[in-house]
Amino acid sequence: MHGQLPLNALRAFEVAARHMSFTKAAEELNVTPAAISQQVKTLESYLGTPLFHRLSRGLALTKSAQDALPALHEGFTGVAEGMKRLRGHGNLNRLDVWMAPSFASKWLMPRLNRFTNTHPDIDLRVTASGDLIDTDGNGTLDQARHFHEQGIDVAVRFGDGNYPGCRVDKLMPATVVPLCSPQLLQDKNKPLRSVEDLPAHTLLHDDTSYEGRPSWKQWLSRAGVNYTDGARGLHFNHVSLALEAACDEQGVVLSIEQLASVDIEEGRLVVPFDMRIELSCAYYIISLDETADEQSLSEFRAWLLAESGRMQLSTTHEPPLDLSA
Repeated sequence: MHGQLPLNALRAFEVAARHMSFTKAAEELNVTPAAISQQVKTLESYLGTPLFHRLSRGLALTKSAQDALPALHEGFTGVAEGMKRLRGHGNLNRLDVWMAPSFASKWLMPRLNRFTNTHPDIDLRVTASGDLIDTDGNGTLDQARHFHEQGIDVAVRFGDGNYPGCRVDKLMPATVVPLCSPQLLQDKNKPLRSVEDLPAHTLLHDDTSYEGRPSWKQWLSRAGVNYTDGARGLHFNHVSLALEAACDEQGVVLSIEQLASVDIEEGRLVVPFDMRIELSCAYYIISLDETADEQSLSEFRAWLLAESGRMQLSTTHEPPLDLSA
């Protein structure tokens, strides 16, 4: 063993070992899987010992790598925390916020000027990430560790609210409703006046991956609509695209009402049938226990809750549609 300590290679190994995947490590570090593989080989050469068993169906750590991994993880977590504190001394009011892309674009952005106008002293840094969505209901992401590693101060996450080591405040529930342009209600050729009129219209599908996402087929069945193929129509992998298609009179979308709240308030979308599905998951504000009471974070949390309260007061509707049967 000789020469300068290969810190980049150590980092690549720690991330690859944590995920047990070069591909996932590459995604986290924004490099290619080949670069991760090369960094690991560099580290193995430096140490003079293998770190992974390359198997036909994946990777397995060698005994020495298993023994070293906890200390390496602790070390990199400590470095990230130290950098955050150093950065904080240079800018005491910087606030790093993470949230899902759909929430950032459809809910936060139309309201954000109200926060920046009243809190010009807070340097808000917003990052949109798909990591902040529960897709399997198992809470697989260690939220506290993610905060430390990525330098996150506060996150808005769609999930079940179970995030150990964090302060968790429920921001708002999530309900799924049919939505369309108001022009579709008055279409002379095929007006949309009741659920029985739906077969004459294009179904728009928000295929965003999230826990408990209902399908048109489920909704139609419980609404008592005789529909031969609830999967037909246009499918979108992002809620913003699905909602935009609905605004453009392309059809009727089944999506999260809270994300469409501004489009509804401004008249671009309407709820043609007051039949809602309340999801088991909701939107939560998450922060680390040890930093939850910092002033800028507390002010941002209070603003989010106030905005949510204002939005919920402006909406009244019937009880949610029961899809449990």
